[in-house]
Amino acid sequence: MKRQWKDECGIVGIFGHPESSNMAYLCLYALQHRGQESAGIVSSTSNNMYSHRAMGLVQDVFDEDILRKLPGHISIGHVRYSTAGSSLLKNAQPFAIDSSRGRLAVAHNGNLVNARTLRERMEDKGAIFQTSMDTEVIVHLMAQNGATKLIDKISQAVNQILGAFSLVMMTDHELAACRDPWGFRPLVLGRVDKSYIVASETCALDLVGAEYIREVEPGEVIIISERGLESHRPVPKRPHCRCIFEQIYFARPDSQVFGQYVYDARINLGKRLWEEEPVDADVVISVPDSGRVAAMGVAKASGIPYEEGLIRNHYVGRTFIEPSHAIRNFGVKVKLNAVRSVLEGKRAIVVDDSIVRGTTCKKIVTMLREMGGAKEVHMRISSPPVTHPCFYGIDTPTKEELIYNVMEGTIEEIREFIGADSLGYLSVEGMRESICGKEVGKGYCDACFTGHYPVEIVDDLKSKQLKLFIREVG
Repeated sequence: MKRQWKDECGIVGIFGHPESSNMAYLCLYALQHRGQESAGIVSSTSNNMYSHRAMGLVQDVFDEDILRKLPGHISIGHVRYSTAGSSLLKNAQPFAIDSSRGRLAVAHNGNLVNARTLRERMEDKGAIFQTSMDTEVIVHLMAQNGATKLIDKISQAVNQILGAFSLVMMTDHELAACRDPWGFRPLVLGRVDKSYIVASETCALDLVGAEYIREVEPGEVIIISERGLESHRPVPKRPHCRCIFEQIYFARPDSQVFGQYVYDARINLGKRLWEEEPVDADVVISVPDSGRVAAMGVAKASGIPYEEGLIRNHYVGRTFIEPSHAIRNFGVKVKLNAVRSVLEGKRAIVVDDSIVRGTTCKKIVTMLREMGGAKEVHMRISSPPVTHPCFYGIDTPTKEELIYNVMEGTIEEIREFIGADSLGYLSVEGMRESICGKEVGKGYCDACFTGHYPVEIVDDLKSKQLKLFIREVG
């Protein structure tokens, strides 16, 4: 079963810890949900940088021997997602260079909407790019400017790039963290003993026993060195546009993202979903794992018991061998199985976070009937219909591939396609109120549901080359 949403990346930076690479490794474990195709760590001893990047999960990329070869008190780490065809070692991060102006390593979470334009401009002037990552565009901008101080290098670069970017960067002696002025992607600051940690989510801080201090604020650059922590504001203020889908799907439910506990937001989404789309039923189940907390919210609001009606196999990798004798819906069955004792003869409400192309949802509904014996299957989605692709750091299908557009916005046709007895989505207003409270719609980006893109897409979106470039960024 292939999820149609793919998050961009997870990043971490450690300063002032004698085992910084071990700490980065543990934090990447906690951030594994944000990227499962490659992982990497770069460390510094002040005299040299050491790097290890490879394809695969964190547990497969690193072992005790490799971590011993990553000494130093400063480290940055990265886990990455990409689309099929762009899963290449050359695109794994962190990205490190050794230039005449010193060593620099960068890890990036997000997507630049003017990366192609900047890259072509630099290539025209003789720049040579080694990867298809927009992260390399940032590195070139920093390496080419004449600044000597790290904050000045960063300032000149971030005032030229547009879009979503949360960055961790390191030189031989300093760690930097930076967030775009719109605040699309999360980044938090923590401390353990005398060491500082920056990471995509607070769950990484929890794993290593770090104290959560605060968010890295939109438009802020933090420089950490032996002098301590310095905060800078090198870019003009912008309206905050935090990605609302972090709360709905991407972030771990035990994290605090954008100053809000993700678990609480998803409970609220489920409660509002029930208010808007009630139905007579005997049991509430979820599509694990991302639909689970919203399903609990539905159960709380409705009084209908929540049960685990679908069990996920967590030990299945990205690839498997399908038997030559065709097994119907094999791709879904290898990862999910219906619990017949929960479902047989019952009217089930099935909660998921979204429907993108609809093919996986169709297979799940079929499984619940055929293998689970469900009498009725009522699909409930804890977000509005996805109508537009994201260009701010999430890999999504094109607008033409989204089932809502394929069916020309007809919910009944989508219901018929997936085979459910009923289908209900959360409204845009309900989503906004569940997450934003009374400050409805303020400070969040919901372009994938509304088509209202808060930052102009500078690059030509119709360009085939750009589409390939977007799919390969991290």
